[in-house]
Amino acid sequence: MSAIDNLPSLSKVIASHGLSARKSLGQNFLLDLNLTAKIARRAGELSDCDILEIGPGPGGLTRGLLAEGARKVLAIEKDERCMPALAEIAAAYPGQLEVINGDALEIDPLSHLTPPIRIAANLPYNVGTELLVRWLTPKQWPPFWESLTLMFQREVAERIIAAPGSKAYGRLALLAQWRADAKIVMHLPPEAFSPPPKVHSAVVHLTALPEPRYPADAAILSRIVAAAFNQRRKMLRGSLKSQAPDIEDRLLSAGIKPTERAEQVSLEQFCALARTFEK
Repeated sequence: MSAIDNLPSLSKVIASHGLSARKSLGQNFLLDLNLTAKIARRAGELSDCDILEIGPGPGGLTRGLLAEGARKVLAIEKDERCMPALAEIAAAYPGQLEVINGDALEIDPLSHLTPPIRIAANLPYNVGTELLVRWLTPKQWPPFWESLTLMFQREVAERIIAAPGSKAYGRLALLAQWRADAKIVMHLPPEAFSPPPKVHSAVVHLTALPEPRYPADAAILSRIVAAAFNQRRKMLRGSLKSQAPDIEDRLLSAGIKPTERAEQVSLEQFCALARTFEK
């Protein structure tokens, strides 16, 4: 018996279904159900929310979310081998778990979920950053989700919460902090996983702001930030010269020295610079 429900332990589930983790799918299974329940608690009060989970694998976090009282969990899993294990969880929680065998990058979760919606996932390493950027850059804001509770390799987590002046500061920090409050809420060592990855992991919790922290057009801001950090060693007057012939004047009007480098510029300043392109 497991610590959080009447289903078998995850190690037994993995053994009985032959679920060896596949590197090609970015899989590293978290086996400690007490840890998965702890991650679920970091997502907040779940009883009045539908939860989107990406890459549930054998269902460790899925079970944590359901045991913590999630109204409904939609689990999207690309690996067909995991379907029987997830079906067993669905049978233990009738009407609370819907499982889709498919690619999270291609599935619209809104046709399966009822707001309010939270996202909680031990994201596969190979698609984690792409999914986060998609969730942070919808066409309309506020987004369909209220919060994101996501596990990444620690290096990515630190990039999300990074401050100006640090080596980790870049496009991911700016996109996340422009529209959300972000903080690291848990650290996990490699030995918590099977197989153990070569890196440490961390759980980041992001809460969507009702409106962006500073006014700016999302597409323009994203373009400016991408150009600035693609050549982060250059002064901004050089890395952004392709954006406008009068880029030095625009930088000065936004309160930015043209000789600054991208990692020295605050989110507020980048937003001010983006607004000069709206006129």
